[in-house]
Amino acid sequence: MQAIGIDLGGTYIKAALVHKAFGLVKTNSVETGADLGKDHVLSQIEAAVKPLMRRRGRIAGVGIGAPGSIDLDRKMLIHPPNMPGWGVVDLRQALKKRLGRRINVFVENDANAAALGSGRYGAARNHDHYIMVTLGTGVGGAIVFNKRIFRGETGAAGEIGHISIDYSGPPDQAGVNGAIEAYLGQRFLTGHAREQLEQYPDSMLYVAPGLENLTPATITEAAMNKDPGAIAVLEWAGQKLGCVLGGIVNLLDIRTIVIGGGVSKAGDMLLKPARDVILSYIKPGMHEDVNVIQETLGNEAGMLGAACLVFDQLDDEKQK
Repeated sequence: MQAIGIDLGGTYIKAALVHKAFGLVKTNSVETGADLGKDHVLSQIEAAVKPLMRRRGRIAGVGIGAPGSIDLDRKMLIHPPNMPGWGVVDLRQALKKRLGRRINVFVENDANAAALGSGRYGAARNHDHYIMVTLGTGVGGAIVFNKRIFRGETGAAGEIGHISIDYSGPPDQAGVNGAIEAYLGQRFLTGHAREQLEQYPDSMLYVAPGLENLTPATITEAAMNKDPGAIAVLEWAGQKLGCVLGGIVNLLDIRTIVIGGGVSKAGDMLLKPARDVILSYIKPGMHEDVNVIQETLGNEAGMLGAACLVFDQLDDEKQK
């Protein structure tokens, strides 16, 4: 069985033809062009998907992971961040109109989609219950219990990025003071890094790429080259991450946490500080089996998980 999975990002739209048993078959990527408006982005999604639909073999459906809240019917995309002018959009119908009205289309939050990909093909495949945290442009989250996404009352559960760790801290993109996204989202993280690097005037980051051109990737590269300033930035970020993860464990009693997204490529330079502090934020009776692990799939998790929306729906229908 094959399906197409789409990861709708603020910079790139990534699509993949996915085989249920074997994973990725072929991928395609186009620029999002989010600033050009909704119709342009929908056309770009079509451009990413159509070449994959022309390959041999029946395609069971299309799944898409999108930023922002998704309704319980998994069709409405609600005020996606970094997508100007979208508001509330029936994304399912918009894609069916462009890809073919007879094709099955399923819509999910991008972090939820990444969690499904991790659970079937990645780091969480041996776990029934886990939290997924995606560190990218923003900070996304998903709650998985008994291998199923917990969506909450309206479909918006899992917004881990907007959990505050300091009520007087800086606001995130949604205006929540001290939310973890306001520290670890890409733009916020590089902003904090510039401030912290003032204490490290000999850091190689002053030279290449220069403080105005910092990215999480350049900070990670410098840390791998033993740059003290870059190491300190990632340690600071990891401790913030450990704080919010501890609160999540207290709330949900789910002990496995999978960290994905572009910022997670820092690996243990980010995750070890999180592991070092997380237990100090969890009540003693819940310390056992707390585990923070890195997603191994990278950016593929979102595409694979989006395709899983199709596979899971068809499996559910067979069981009825």
